[in-house]
Amino acid sequence: MDIETIYFEYSSMVYNLSLQYVQNTEDAEEITQDVFVKVYQKLPSFQEKSSLRTWVYRIAINQSLDFIKAKQSLKRRFWLNIFSLNDEKYRFDPVDFQHPGVELEQKEACKRIFDAINQLPDKQKTSVILLKIMGKDRAEVAEIMNLNVKAMESVFQRAKKNLEVLLNKNNSHEKFVQ
Repeated sequence: MDIETIYFEYSSMVYNLSLQYVQNTEDAEEITQDVFVKVYQKLPSFQEKSSLRTWVYRIAINQSLDFIKAKQSLKRRFWLNIFSLNDEKYRFDPVDFQHPGVELEQKEACKRIFDAINQLPDKQKTSVILLKIMGKDRAEVAEIMNLNVKAMESVFQRAKKNLEVLLNKNNSHEKFVQ
């Protein structure tokens, strides 16, 4: 199979998956490009131990997580520079939450939920995104995550508990603020 066919078949899947991780269309587009560069580079070594779809999913997940880590690292360096330079030209304006599938009135609630999801450990975040946001079945998610179904279920249950704690903490904090 050639890269053009793979891109045509999987580009929207990769874009939608990366969008769930970063909640920003420009970042999702960048990740999608990076994924297909990596697919092109690694295609000759693809061993068909899993389906091509699963392989592309894994690359997209790893690329999304790497992108988030790199961005967090840049933010940390930025804040270190801010505190040491204290110069107006280094002012940082955070990117707005941009998710094209979200109605304006639901935007704030979705932002709060995605903020909580983004605080989860990588495996937990991936399980929530694949199971609940992307609507994948448990067997497919387990295969994508390279876990057995029982282990994936355990990861997802921990994610649910952690999300509940994070969302309740945020809700109680908001009550004090208002």
